[in-house]
Amino acid sequence: MALYGTLINGACIIVGSLLGLFFSKIPERYKETVMHGIGLAVILIGLQMAFSTETIIVVLLSLLTGAIIGEFVHVEEGLNRLGAWIGGKFTTKNENFSVAQGFITASLIFGIGAMSVIGALDSGIRGDHGILITKGIIDGFVALVLTTTLGFGVVFSVIPVVLYQGTIALLATQITKWLPESFLNGFIVELTAVGGLLIVAIGLNLLKLTQIRIGNLLPSLLTIILVYYIYQLI
Repeated sequence: MALYGTLINGACIIVGSLLGLFFSKIPERYKETVMHGIGLAVILIGLQMAFSTETIIVVLLSLLTGAIIGEFVHVEEGLNRLGAWIGGKFTTKNENFSVAQGFITASLIFGIGAMSVIGALDSGIRGDHGILITKGIIDGFVALVLTTTLGFGVVFSVIPVVLYQGTIALLATQITKWLPESFLNGFIVELTAVGGLLIVAIGLNLLKLTQIRIGNLLPSLLTIILVYYIYQLI
């Protein structure tokens, strides 16, 4: 079953988020320090991913084209509206956390990265779900911590994560018919690097050092397909 690993990953996020709700009443200073720790760890993860690039020009052009598209169609604003709409269904105005922030931050942390892409590809191509199950365990613990600080908006991140990874897994069952293995391997490396830089941006925002509109950079995860293809033709 191509979606087995993705479903396990999603279940772990839900369980971790629900457990995190029971620890949401801890003092604010603990939450702040925990978020700083998460932010630093997220930056480290992002840098490790970003340094995997073999063609920096592909990464740069993907981010530039993605940023232009994202600003033009207002991706960040749309994500915030979606998060606010979800939050309005379940929260009151007096609650002291942002469902939108939890939803967006968790979606990016759980959905962007080498494990998401490679794990989903392994599930679809080889029927090997080990990477996604491992990722699910990690995501579960991260979801627990994020929920204590960002609120239960984190649990809704399971929707884009399952859709994203599930789509890749299903397409992967047919992908070898469309793309040669050499192209696919190189593409994954550069996609991981772009995703890594977005992860770094998440970490910087969590530390409140910047206010990068990460949502408006998300189209770079799509434009890299065209950029890398053109680069291979040159």
